[in-house]
Amino acid sequence: QVRLVETGGGLVQTGDSLRLSCRHSGRSSSLYSMGWFRQTPGKEREFVAAISGSGSTMYYADSVKGRFTISRDNAKNTVYLEMNSLKPEDTAAYYCASPSRIYYMINYDSSSEYAYWGQGTQVTVST
Repeated sequence: QVRLVETGGGLVQTGDSLRLSCRHSGRSSSLYSMGWFRQTPGKEREFVAAISGSGSTMYYADSVKGRFTISRDNAKNTVYLEMNSLKPEDTAAYYCASPSRIYYMINYDSSSEYAYWGQGTQVTVST
């Protein structure tokens, strides 16, 4: 059974940093790309970042480019999202996700391409 568990959310101030973790279990995680999405109440889930199974390819939403870094440690079956220079508009529930097909990274910014999702972790950035 594939399971994704996010940790690391919290309440921070503008300009602070936070690192989210997503532990992937139930299959060989290095074969699968991973994505981070975020969602606020009443809005659709928004793409944040994605990384290939090997960790050699990363993509970012324009809104986080230069501030957020996605990485992974396949030995620990964990994907990270390092968030720096946080802004109030980064406030959201953050979810990690993974597709069902190995090596798949087409349409990486579309939530419909991901079969497995974590439960989410809340990030709140105060002014």
